[in-house]
Amino acid sequence: MPTALKSVQVPHYSVLIVGGGQAGLSASHYLQQKNIDHLVLEKHSLTHSWRTQRWDAFCLVTPNWQCALPGYPYSGDDPHGFMKREEIIDYLDGFIRSVNAPVREGVSVQRVSPRPQGGYAVQTSAGEFSADQVIVASGGYHTPIIPRLAERLPAGITQIHSEQYRNPQALPEGNVLVIGSGQSGAQIAEDLHLAGRKVYLAVGDAPRCARFYRGRDVVDWLAEMGYYDIGVDQHPLREGVRDNTNHYVTGRDGGRDIDLRKFATEGMELFGLLKDLDGDKLIFSTDLETKLDAADAVYNRINASIDKYIEENRIDAPAGEVYQPVWRPSQERATLDLGAAGITSIIWCIGFTPDFSWLDAGVFNGRGQPVHNRGVTALAGLYFLGLPWLYTWGSGRFSGVARDAEYLVEQIAQRQHKAAAG
Repeated sequence: MPTALKSVQVPHYSVLIVGGGQAGLSASHYLQQKNIDHLVLEKHSLTHSWRTQRWDAFCLVTPNWQCALPGYPYSGDDPHGFMKREEIIDYLDGFIRSVNAPVREGVSVQRVSPRPQGGYAVQTSAGEFSADQVIVASGGYHTPIIPRLAERLPAGITQIHSEQYRNPQALPEGNVLVIGSGQSGAQIAEDLHLAGRKVYLAVGDAPRCARFYRGRDVVDWLAEMGYYDIGVDQHPLREGVRDNTNHYVTGRDGGRDIDLRKFATEGMELFGLLKDLDGDKLIFSTDLETKLDAADAVYNRINASIDKYIEENRIDAPAGEVYQPVWRPSQERATLDLGAAGITSIIWCIGFTPDFSWLDAGVFNGRGQPVHNRGVTALAGLYFLGLPWLYTWGSGRFSGVARDAEYLVEQIAQRQHKAAAG
């Protein structure tokens, strides 16, 4: 008689967490408090991106006191300083030990699908799992954006994405073109500039803000003003705020403004938005002055809101002032000959796109973005955590992910309780 086939028992958890960064670990912290069994699945190693996608001189752009991961707030002696890369890793290592999450590292999640009987089937590189509920905590920065134009650039030019940049010495000798002026682009351009490299910078739409104003860090003022507690449902832009580019500023050397105009007075060459390539010539929009003015307008608006707060609350603070441009382009330059400019390296600093292709769930809008309310989707038991502006400004940062994780775990616990009650 043929031997009966034995059924294979699929490991089952109440909750599976996809991603072992600060978001996934924060969820684990609160799930443990609720005694809810769960497992974190991490493709690489815990907090992998912090260890591999930051350049050598990287530091936080928000003060250390905002590092408020659950059960593990910053406890160092420099709360108003800005942790450097290795200090950030040390902080995260401490958080990992504090949480002591149940985790499988080196496990790639290949597909998550709703099961007909309820819950989710999770296919991974380590086999199949199942779960009653799933938290997607893999972040929103998955695929580096490099435009197809890059394929047409001269073969002799080194091209890297911002996630691959480490230091000026790692690039070939010669001049460098940085594409994009968001947080990464502005700071990488500064890193190269301070090292004495000739930098060309294609300026994008990123706004900027002051580091210090009227005697305090701007972040301190905004925190006191309640800005970081504003939910996306209360923000004037509503969900449109998720499309905003982060303001550029730096915590380097104790913190300071990044003023692209000042860099221009020191030899950095600025251009508008990159549009096309004609042979060895890059073509730019003649909108540099417009973009610089727009960034400065945001800078001054933030400072003006602080002025208003100080006045309304009769706070004793040093006098404020309106930023006045230290440089303006004498003429807009529409082209740049790469060879004549001696450019040997290009760094693409234009961001990432999310990749949720492994998630077989009808919870995405026409732009491929997950639709949710504070991380809770319309599909029962499916949640997102750690995305920018999931709920507040700090949702994708050390400062706000704890609030989001605690909220989601409360929803998970309530759903579990209802299921148990029948």
